[in-house]
Amino acid sequence: MIRTCVPPARLLALPITLLFTTALAAQNAATAAEPGTIAEMFAYKNAGTIGYLIVLMSVVGLALSIENFLVLQRDKLAPPPRLDELEALFADDQYQEAVELCSRDKNYLTNVVGAGLAKLGHSFETIQTALREMEIEETVKLFQRIGWLSMLASLAPMMGLFGTVTGMFFTFSAIAAENGTVNPAELASGIKMALITTIFGLSVAIPLSVVFYALRNRVVRTATEINALCEDLFERFRKKD
Repeated sequence: MIRTCVPPARLLALPITLLFTTALAAQNAATAAEPGTIAEMFAYKNAGTIGYLIVLMSVVGLALSIENFLVLQRDKLAPPPRLDELEALFADDQYQEAVELCSRDKNYLTNVVGAGLAKLGHSFETIQTALREMEIEETVKLFQRIGWLSMLASLAPMMGLFGTVTGMFFTFSAIAAENGTVNPAELASGIKMALITTIFGLSVAIPLSVVFYALRNRVVRTATEINALCEDLFERFRKKD
């Protein structure tokens, strides 16, 4: 049986890329917007409340990315020691001990195997149905975990656009209040500041989208592998029908 181990450095590569990309985009935007330090970029007059919210979203997205990369691993969802124990118990027909193991140590593997063991004594089709229902339930839970990243990736650019539109609204309102007598340089500066939130939103959304699709592919691959292992354990009951 082949078991792969992903180095921790690879697990953290995309979350670190997310942080680096966001910081780099913010720094470049700050340099283009007006001379000064990055701290000026985050001043209320530049990014405003919406800008702060987008930065907060990037922090939450980074935390979720790291957590999911660490949790959504095959060795966490189907620990090799538990799999070896279950295979040994099935080989010795010690199904009650297997039930106790599944009840004691909860994870994707034991939850699916436990659902099948609960139907022992029924036909193989009934056992198989229980297995597949639990497989779907556990897979949905995994997709729900990474669903927050998809939401943040979709929300960030909309928040950025909202900040830009709001900033331009107030800029043109000021022009209207002054009967159009305004310095063009000041107008350009105000619009440039309004666009900062869009830069923030995109610098968060792009890397988060990459992270989400990477995790989605991992969930599909890992769930498929574990489901195959679970169904292989119960193949012996097909022969007894």
